[in-house]
Amino acid sequence: MARPRQYDDALRRRLLDLASEQISEHGVDTLSVRALAQRASTTTAAIYTLFGSRDALVDAVATEGLARFETHLRGVPRTDEPAADLLALGLAYRASALADPHFYRVMFSSAGVRSGTHSLTQPTFVILSSAVARVLSTAPEDEVELHAVRAWGLVHGLVSLELAGLLPGTETERAARYEQLLRTPLPPG
Repeated sequence: MARPRQYDDALRRRLLDLASEQISEHGVDTLSVRALAQRASTTTAAIYTLFGSRDALVDAVATEGLARFETHLRGVPRTDEPAADLLALGLAYRASALADPHFYRVMFSSAGVRSGTHSLTQPTFVILSSAVARVLSTAPEDEVELHAVRAWGLVHGLVSLELAGLLPGTETERAARYEQLLRTPLPPG
């Protein structure tokens, strides 16, 4: 007979949320299992049971951020209009980052780098690259990758500046400017 689960998914999610906040705001080196347990009103045993180690917890935070991000991107419907789909993907990128800013920051921090969350082979980049390939349907593969990296750099840079509070304007103005920049067409393929 299997042992009953001592800790549930709600606690796991709460620990990931709290750990992502700590890492995002103060860096991975400040994450303490004891302090996290206290903040989550649980025990260190719960963290070790759920994650195995502090390093595994950090990896789980980066992995969770990537999973949430990928869910946003995969939620973009594919239509018969590749350019519109690419724009929708860019808007979903921003929406995901604004919905989960702590996880977004962790994905692109040293913790995320260590976990490999932003490699060009990750599913999120493959989604972007596929959308760019549809827009540049006759372009060679290396050119598609170049423009996919360019698009990624644009959206990542804009979102990172916005999350840091460095973009001027109201939320509505920032959203409109972001969309305007994304509407700048890719060169013909």
